[in-house]
Amino acid sequence: MRGEVLGLERRRRWSDEEKLAIVSSVGIDGATVTQEAERHEVRRQQVYAWRHELKKKGLWSPDAGAIFLPVDLPAIEDMAPGPETVPSVPVELRLVGGRCLRFDSAMEAAVLTRLIRALEKA
Repeated sequence: MRGEVLGLERRRRWSDEEKLAIVSSVGIDGATVTQEAERHEVRRQQVYAWRHELKKKGLWSPDAGAIFLPVDLPAIEDMAPGPETVPSVPVELRLVGGRCLRFDSAMEAAVLTRLIRALEKA
Protein backbone atom coordinates (compact mmCIF):
# COMPACT_ATOMS: atom_id res chain seq x y z
CA MET A 1 0.00 0.00 0.00
CA ARG A 2 1.35 3.37 -0.94
CA GLY A 3 0.63 6.56 0.91
CA GLU A 4 0.58 10.06 -0.36
CA VAL A 5 1.37 13.19 1.64
CA LEU A 6 -1.04 15.98 0.93
CA GLY A 7 -0.58 19.57 1.97
CA LEU A 8 2.36 21.29 3.59
CA GLU A 9 4.90 19.41 5.63
CA ARG A 10 4.64 20.55 9.27
CA ARG A 11 8.16 19.65 10.38
CA ARG A 12 10.26 22.77 10.42
CA ARG A 13 13.84 23.43 11.39
CA TRP A 14 14.43 26.31 13.76
CA SER A 15 17.81 27.94 14.25
CA ASP A 16 19.01 28.78 17.74
CA GLU A 17 18.51 32.47 16.92
CA GLU A 18 14.88 31.89 15.96
CA LYS A 19 14.26 29.79 19.07
CA LEU A 20 15.91 32.45 21.22
CA ALA A 21 13.74 35.17 19.66
CA ILE A 22 10.56 33.20 20.38
CA VAL A 23 11.56 32.27 23.93
CA SER A 24 12.66 35.84 24.67
CA SER A 25 9.40 37.31 23.36
CA VAL A 26 7.46 35.66 26.19
CA GLY A 27 6.64 38.30 28.77
CA ILE A 28 7.13 41.30 26.49
CA ASP A 29 4.00 43.44 26.63
CA GLY A 30 2.40 40.69 28.73
CA ALA A 31 2.72 37.99 26.05
CA THR A 32 2.22 34.49 27.43
CA VAL A 33 3.84 31.26 26.31
CA THR A 34 0.51 30.21 24.81
CA GLN A 35 0.18 33.41 22.80
CA GLU A 36 3.73 33.21 21.46
CA ALA A 37 3.33 29.53 20.60
CA GLU A 38 0.14 30.24 18.65
CA ARG A 39 1.73 33.19 16.89
CA HIS A 40 4.60 31.00 15.65
CA GLU A 41 2.38 27.94 15.07
CA VAL A 42 4.12 25.67 17.56
CA ARG A 43 2.89 23.97 20.71
CA ARG A 44 3.41 25.49 24.14
CA GLN A 45 5.50 22.50 25.16
CA GLN A 46 7.86 23.21 22.25
CA VAL A 47 8.57 26.69 23.65
CA TYR A 48 9.31 25.19 27.07
CA ALA A 49 11.59 22.57 25.45
CA TRP A 50 13.46 25.27 23.55
CA ARG A 51 13.85 27.28 26.75
CA HIS A 52 15.37 24.24 28.47
CA GLU A 53 17.61 23.49 25.47
CA LEU A 54 18.85 27.08 25.23
CA LYS A 55 19.60 27.17 28.97
CA LYS A 56 21.69 24.00 28.63
CA LYS A 57 23.62 25.56 25.74
CA GLY A 58 24.17 28.74 27.76
CA LEU A 59 22.36 30.87 25.17
CA TRP A 60 19.43 31.97 27.33
CA SER A 61 19.11 33.14 30.88
CA PRO A 62 15.89 34.25 32.56
CA ASP A 63 17.93 37.14 33.99
CA ALA A 64 19.09 38.32 30.57
CA GLY A 65 18.21 41.95 30.16
CA ALA A 66 17.48 42.35 33.86
CA ILE A 67 17.53 45.91 35.07
CA PHE A 68 18.77 46.68 38.57
CA LEU A 69 17.35 49.73 40.26
CA PRO A 70 18.74 51.46 43.34
CA VAL A 71 16.69 50.97 46.49
CA ASP A 72 16.97 53.04 49.63
CA LEU A 73 16.77 50.86 52.73
CA PRO A 74 17.08 52.04 56.32
CA ALA A 75 20.36 51.24 58.04
CA ILE A 76 20.41 48.04 60.07
CA GLU A 77 20.91 49.92 63.35
CA ASP A 78 17.73 51.89 62.57
CA MET A 79 15.83 48.63 62.32
CA ALA A 80 16.59 47.37 65.82
CA PRO A 81 13.93 44.86 66.79
CA GLY A 82 11.62 45.91 69.56
CA PRO A 83 11.05 43.77 72.60
CA GLU A 84 9.24 40.62 71.63
CA THR A 85 6.06 40.25 73.61
CA VAL A 86 5.29 36.68 74.51
CA PRO A 87 2.04 36.06 76.33
CA SER A 88 2.67 34.79 79.83
CA VAL A 89 1.03 31.57 80.92
CA PRO A 90 0.79 29.87 84.30
CA VAL A 91 3.29 27.05 84.77
CA GLU A 92 3.22 24.27 87.36
CA LEU A 93 6.48 22.53 88.22
CA ARG A 94 6.52 19.35 90.31
CA LEU A 95 9.67 19.05 92.38
CA VAL A 96 11.30 16.07 94.06
CA GLY A 97 9.62 15.22 97.36
CA GLY A 98 6.10 15.97 96.14
CA ARG A 99 6.43 19.74 96.25
CA CYS A 100 4.65 21.80 93.61
CA LEU A 101 5.74 25.24 92.44
CA ARG A 102 3.35 27.45 90.47
CA PHE A 103 4.69 30.53 88.71
CA ASP A 104 4.15 32.78 85.71
CA SER A 105 6.12 31.97 82.54
CA ALA A 106 7.30 35.60 82.38
CA MET A 107 9.33 35.09 85.57
CA GLU A 108 13.03 35.74 85.09
CA ALA A 109 15.17 32.62 84.92
CA ALA A 110 17.55 33.78 87.67
CA VAL A 111 14.69 34.40 90.10
CA LEU A 112 13.10 31.04 89.29
CA THR A 113 16.42 29.23 89.81
CA ARG A 114 16.86 30.82 93.27
CA LEU A 115 13.28 29.91 94.19
CA ILE A 116 13.70 26.26 93.16
CA ARG A 117 16.99 25.97 95.10
CA ALA A 118 15.36 27.49 98.17
CA LEU A 119 12.48 25.00 98.01
CA GLU A 120 14.85 22.03 97.56
CA LYS A 121 16.79 23.03 100.69
CA ALA A 122 13.65 23.47 102.80
